[in-house]
Amino acid sequence: MCRLGASTRAFDPKAYLGYFKFGEDTLGVEYLNFSLKHYCKTFTSGVVKGDTLIDIGSGPTIHQFLSACESFKEIIASDYTYRNHQELEKWLKNEPGAFDWTPVVKYVCELEGNRQRGKEAEKVAKLRKTIKQVLKCDVHQSNPMEPIVLPPADCLVSSLCLESACKVLTTYCIALKNISSLLKPGGRLVLSGVLGCNFYMVGPKRFSCLVLGEEFLREALSDTGFIIQEFEVLVRDDNIDDSSDFSEKFFILARKEEAI
Repeated sequence: MCRLGASTRAFDPKAYLGYFKFGEDTLGVEYLNFSLKHYCKTFTSGVVKGDTLIDIGSGPTIHQFLSACESFKEIIASDYTYRNHQELEKWLKNEPGAFDWTPVVKYVCELEGNRQRGKEAEKVAKLRKTIKQVLKCDVHQSNPMEPIVLPPADCLVSSLCLESACKVLTTYCIALKNISSLLKPGGRLVLSGVLGCNFYMVGPKRFSCLVLGEEFLREALSDTGFIIQEFEVLVRDDNIDDSSDFSEKFFILARKEEAI
């Protein structure tokens, strides 16, 4: 997640990771299932691949990389908050107290058709080797990785980030343009999140969210120079979890138009 201002101090990575515990009937697990299936389909198709993938607003999570590490030589994670960097680095270094992603890794291996014993350990080892950097990211900068200048990437991934970092739709459009500068012409953008969301809870803390709609996202992507290749919207399950008020989940695959 990209957290700005006072909210960076209130955001608790460990509480947020509670959303990613399989076996619990929560909106977090619902979204996790949705996104993992799409990541698997996208990154195992053979269409979205290359040398470098940059993730914008990684938060303390690694689920978004589990299929991608099979299709890219290098993954660069990024986030605005140092606390998220610490939590992610803890897992990368396999330190005590790191979040246990084993059930999620196992599920992804099954999605990919790898059910043999030991595949989970191979996946974890490969991912830890593929994530080369964890960088500071600010989507409100024309170069979000300032002061570092990265070569343009083959793929850009972002999940649940821009709607958390932006307060108005105009700012969202500017942030989208900023992150698109990190992607080479012809590269792919993988964007996912939720629609109709005003708030979400992280532990006892309530965070505001920019309300997005499908029509707005289509226009914003087109105006930024993207050709949408896939746009799936799925209504949220009817459960009693009130940790967020989002109405739908979305997954987008788009291609950055070639330079003329």
